[in-house]
Amino acid sequence: MLKMVRTILSGTPLMALPAFAADGGFQTGITGVGPAKFIFTLAAAILLTLIFRSSANRLSRFLTAKIGRMRLRAALEKSSTDVLHDFILPGAYGGLTKIDHAILTAGGIICIQSKHYKGVVFGGEDEAQWTNIDSVNRRRFLNPLIQNEGRTRTLRKVVPDVPVANLVIFTGSVEFTNPLPKNVIHVSQLESYIAKFVFGPSKINDWHTVWMTVKAAAMTDEDTRKDFQAQLGFS
Repeated sequence: MLKMVRTILSGTPLMALPAFAADGGFQTGITGVGPAKFIFTLAAAILLTLIFRSSANRLSRFLTAKIGRMRLRAALEKSSTDVLHDFILPGAYGGLTKIDHAILTAGGIICIQSKHYKGVVFGGEDEAQWTNIDSVNRRRFLNPLIQNEGRTRTLRKVVPDVPVANLVIFTGSVEFTNPLPKNVIHVSQLESYIAKFVFGPSKINDWHTVWMTVKAAAMTDEDTRKDFQAQLGFS
């Protein structure tokens, strides 16, 4: 009998190893496999669970960001017919700069960076990094106001006589723990923000020409996008 059991065990895969009852070789489950093999099986199950949860979280963030971008685009296009999305300009200090959105208003251009988060966001106007905490993760990200200031300067270089403002817009179910600067808003506030926004006196008479200049400078072709991605790889 012992010889038969050894023969059976020698041909049984590790993950499929059953236990045998003492009264005649009937399988009873994993409880007789042995502590080491049981722990190995349990660890594999936990690992698969963590991998699945991580993939689910990434998918959720991707879908949330995509929905947020669609919501923001719709809100911008409702506010003005003169809007540009996801375009590239020659950088103010060399290289290339990608701008999320730009919109022409009654007194100037607003250069917009969009952020797509859920949970709580906090950070100071002059802090290099801000923090986002959701139910799963805590992450740090670059201060979007500082980040977008470089993009705003790039846009000012294209139309140097035109007022260009720096605005950061958050989408998603995000909350702020402390009052943020006036040029950081949630997408739900966009319409009222644009309606109340005042640049101040402007000497521009032909806004159509201004916007045509921006559109002519904006690059959206695939080769330029590849060059921009290559630039990110070097930075």
